[in-house]
Amino acid sequence: PPVAGQITRASCPASRAELRMTPQTPLIRAVQHLLDRVRAICMFIASCALAVLIASFGWLVFGRYVLNATPTWVEQLALLLVLYIAFLGAAAGVREDTHIGVTLFRDMMPVPAQKVLLIGIDFALAVFGAVMLVAGITLMRFGWDTLLPMLGIPESFRTLAITSLGALILLFAGARGVLRLLTFGTWMPEHDSKEF
Repeated sequence: PPVAGQITRASCPASRAELRMTPQTPLIRAVQHLLDRVRAICMFIASCALAVLIASFGWLVFGRYVLNATPTWVEQLALLLVLYIAFLGAAAGVREDTHIGVTLFRDMMPVPAQKVLLIGIDFALAVFGAVMLVAGITLMRFGWDTLLPMLGIPESFRTLAITSLGALILLFAGARGVLRLLTFGTWMPEHDSKEF
C-alpha cells in the first residue's frame, strides 16, 4: 500500500493528453460561469431600460391626452434608453454567439482550419471591441461638459453605452478566443456554441 504523500503511478497522469484543458476543466467552467453572469447582468439592465422606456411612453400619452401637458423629456430619455437596450443586447449576443453569420465557406473547410478561423474571428471581434472602447472613452471625455437637452445630464452618458459595448465585446470575444485556443484539441466547431 502507498505511504501518505507518496506519488504513485495512479496519482500521476498517464500521458500529456490528460494534462490538456477541456471545456469541462474547473477553471474554464468558472470563467464561463463568470461570463454568463456578466451576460445576465447585461440582459437585466437592458430589460429594466425597456421597462422604463415603455413606462415613459405611457406617461407621455397620459400627459398629452389626459393632462394636456406633454412631458418634453420623454423623447430624449427614449433615445438614451434605446442605446443601452440595443448595445447591451448586442453584447449579450456576442457572448451567446447568436449574431447572424454565414458559415457556408467555413463549413466546407477541414475541421482544423475551421477551428483556426473561429479563433481568428474571436480575436478580430476583440480588436473591434478594443477600438470601440478606446473611441468611446475619447468621446466620453469630449462630451462631459455638454448636457443632454431636457435631461440635464452629461452627453457622456450617451457615449457610455458605446464604451460599455466595446468593453463587453472585448471581454466576451477575447475570452472565447482564449478559451478556444487553450482547449484547441478538445472541441469541435459544430458543437462549439454549446461549449463556449
